[in-house]
Amino acid sequence: MRAGGKSMHEAKLDNDQQHFLLSLAREAIRLHLEKGRAPIPEVKDRTMREERGAFVTLRLDARLRGCIGYPEPQDALYRTVMDAAVMAATRDTRFPPLTLEELPETRIEISILSPPRKIKDISEIILGEHGIIVTQGFQRGLLLPQVPLEWDWDLETYLRHGCLKAGLEENAWQTGAEIQLFSAQVFSE
Repeated sequence: MRAGGKSMHEAKLDNDQQHFLLSLAREAIRLHLEKGRAPIPEVKDRTMREERGAFVTLRLDARLRGCIGYPEPQDALYRTVMDAAVMAATRDTRFPPLTLEELPETRIEISILSPPRKIKDISEIILGEHGIIVTQGFQRGLLLPQVPLEWDWDLETYLRHGCLKAGLEENAWQTGAEIQLFSAQVFSE
């Protein structure tokens, strides 16, 4: 922990770091679609080498086209973003793989996540500020903080959709499912 109680994982990225990650995500998708490989960037920025959770969301004509990520730190941030970008473009089972022809019109959004923490009461969740992870047994569903604002949901609707995303009954948040929250720094092209 740093002074003030915030961990390094909560440090905000500046505009240059955001631009770097957005460019890297686009390049990772392009190289994967063209050549089946990932870029090998030289990364000296310590923040980019921190292990952090991140999601990449792809939109085409303002509609969701893919969204995949890692809620918990797994690898260096820049590698997590590259991997999530390629997976959002090619492995989101809700959509066919993105084509090279679609890439120029695709807009990339990145969400850098704070470490999730279990809540004691749903009153801890602030709509638009907190994402949620609903877990029961081996079933798990995650919604990013921007989702309830995009759909104009209230807190109960948000929790119900978190349960449904996990493949649970929509009221599982009231009957024993664990709820974690996290915050995110969200930026896009």
